[in-house]
Amino acid sequence: MSLMILGILLWVLPHSFKRLAPHRHLMLLPQIKAIDAALILIGTALMVIGYRSVEVTPDDNLYTPLPGIGHLNNLLMLVAIYLFGVSGSRSILIDKMRHPMLTGMLLWAVSHLLVNGDYVSVILFGSLGVWAVTEMVLINRAGPWKRPKPGSLLGDLKNLIGTLLFYGIIVWLHGLILGHSLFLGTYP
Repeated sequence: MSLMILGILLWVLPHSFKRLAPHRHLMLLPQIKAIDAALILIGTALMVIGYRSVEVTPDDNLYTPLPGIGHLNNLLMLVAIYLFGVSGSRSILIDKMRHPMLTGMLLWAVSHLLVNGDYVSVILFGSLGVWAVTEMVLINRAGPWKRPKPGSLLGDLKNLIGTLLFYGIIVWLHGLILGHSLFLGTYP
C-alpha cells in the first residue's frame, strides 16, 4: 500500500505546486513542466501497481456496495470522461462550468467509491476526490473566473466521439486488468 500512497503524493503534489508555489512563473519553464508531467505519470503508475498489489478480503470492506450499483457507476463515468474533454473540444459547456475537468475527476472518484467499499479503494478514490475539491477551492480563491469564449455544438460532437472511444478503451483495459466485465452491474 505504500506504493499507492507514494503514487497519490506524486499525483497531488505536482498538480498542486502551481497553486501553492509562491513563484508561479517557474511553472512556465519547459523543464519544470516536463518534471511535473513525469512525476504525475510515475504517480499514476504507482497508484495502479500499489492498488493492485494489496490483497483485499470481504472482511476489509468498510461498506458493501449496493447490488447493481455498477450501472450508475458506468453512467457517471461516461459523464466524467465527457467533462474531462470539455475544454479541449471547445464544448458549449466551456463558458458555463469553471472546473469541468476537476468536476469530472470528482465524479470519477465518487463513481468508484460507489462500487468499491474496501479500505484501499476508499483511501485511493477518496483522496483523489478530496484533491479535486481542494483544487477547485484553491482556484476559486486565487481570483475571479475569466470566462472563455463560448464553444460550439461541433465541439460537443467531437467530445462525444472522444468520450465513447476513451470509454471503450477504459472498459477494455478494466476487463484485461481486472478480469471482469464492467457491464454486469455488480462486481465481485
